[in-house]
Amino acid sequence: MHILIVFALLLLPAAAFAQVTQTGDYLAKMDTDGDGRVSLAEYQDWMTYAFDGMDRNGDGVLSPDEQPGGKGRSLTRGQHRARLAERFRRQDVNRDGFLDARELAAPPQ
Repeated sequence: MHILIVFALLLLPAAAFAQVTQTGDYLAKMDTDGDGRVSLAEYQDWMTYAFDGMDRNGDGVLSPDEQPGGKGRSLTRGQHRARLAERFRRQDVNRDGFLDARELAAPPQ
């Protein structure tokens, strides 16, 4: 069931990124401080908007009724951000603590 949640959370950003046509555009959207790379916090903040959109009552927890299909275990915003941190670490191939355009464009690890 967690796979369903992750899949749904990944689909929501895809809709928002529909206008992003190049990796550089994607990087520019996530890179809020303009340093040409994406930090963990920038990555989590950008990717958490889907969670926040699904959290209809704003309590920081996706309850089963807020999840696709109305099923699954509750998922806290903190748990979601921890999963994003793990995904970030896998994408950070050079282990410098940031994602550059090449790392962002790479398939998920």
